Amino acid sequence: MAEQVKKIVLAYSGGLDTSVILPWLKEKYNCEVIAFAAELGQGDELKAIRKKALQSGASECVVRDLREEFVNDFLWPMLKSGAVYERKYLLGTSIARPLIAKEQVRVAHEYGADAVAHGATGKGNDQVRFELTYMALDPTLKIIAPWKDPSFELTSREAAIEYAKARKIPIEQSVKKIYSRDRNFWHISHEGAELESTWNEPQDRMLVMSVPPEKAPNRPAYVEIDFEQGVPVGLNGKKLSGVEILSRLNELGGKHAIGTVDLIENRLVGMKSRGVYETPGGTILYEAHNALEMICLDRDTLHYKQEVALRYAELVYYGQWYSTLRQALDSFINVTQQKVTGTARVKLYKGNCRVVGVKSPFSLYMADLASFKMGAEYNPQDANGFIRLFGLPMKVAGAVERQTAGRKRAAKKASRRK
Repeated sequence: MAEQVKKIVLAYSGGLDTSVILPWLKEKYNCEVIAFAAELGQGDELKAIRKKALQSGASECVVRDLREEFVNDFLWPMLKSGAVYERKYLLGTSIARPLIAKEQVRVAHEYGADAVAHGATGKGNDQVRFELTYMALDPTLKIIAPWKDPSFELTSREAAIEYAKARKIPIEQSVKKIYSRDRNFWHISHEGAELESTWNEPQDRMLVMSVPPEKAPNRPAYVEIDFEQGVPVGLNGKKLSGVEILSRLNELGGKHAIGTVDLIENRLVGMKSRGVYETPGGTILYEAHNALEMICLDRDTLHYKQEVALRYAELVYYGQWYSTLRQALDSFINVTQQKVTGTARVKLYKGNCRVVGVKSPFSLYMADLASFKMGAEYNPQDANGFIRLFGLPMKVAGAVERQTAGRKRAAKKASRRK
């Protein structure tokens, strides 16, 4: 017998999985189901989603435009952290899930629901990201995950299609899809099809936000990005909102084949998976921000922050956005960003994204000091004492090693005489 539930809010994308999960929830729990969709910059994917949700049995479909919150409260903190998962992944899907789940909990409160549901499978990372957020923000809500329910029999594509057809649920667009995709303002991910074999090269047909390098313009493009305390605030000297900055950089970066990576990653649940990620605007911003930090942060702060970035990336990937540790790390990161203000000039050419100029009123780079020419600001004789003290532990270790080796040789000779 199904658990007693009065009202459910389902994280709804309009894809095949959530299209069949919605009526399945109604049938199993015999209760009202509200569909919730978040506008995070996924283009026309939300077109007519309300009509589809109602046709599928939802009592209501709530669509919230979260683009500004996504950029300002999620993407920019992550950008400031420098978080990259396994050296390549800029965490586009990972960073979106806590925001979707957060708003889903809010909708549950607004509509008096006592349960929340998602369509993430039992093999993936998203189940963790959704459920950790639910637990952090309202542990009293019941969590329903159909893919982990033994009675859920729609775990194959064929079964889901048959179920939808029997109930006249519109799924034509979902059935036509070759790849499993997730898109938002930051990126688009691709899984499935030829990517299921690690030996296959990704096909150009897969790309949505970008073009392959071979089809990029033969002339490079330059863009100047202005930052204030680590946050992008303008392009080419013009102040713009975060949404406008990311929109323009996505378009420009996509045109020049920037930010497409092919990654075999380690999922949180223990298996490896392969995905291709397009992150044109995000890649440009990461390069620009890194370059500005290189001239604005002292060595010890920069090196320690690089260590923090690895842990921050894990927290985002693992769905622990609302953890105390992430909030504490943000406090450290915000201190490091107080003087990360200035401009980076980035060159884009056939898939290559390279910072070719950077300046800041807080730059620690001093041309006279860095020059090969010796000047009054640097006395090379000071290096003698520094090197002697810096190398003292190695010198002592070397002396001890020589003494030990000498005793061993002497003992060996003595044993031969006997």
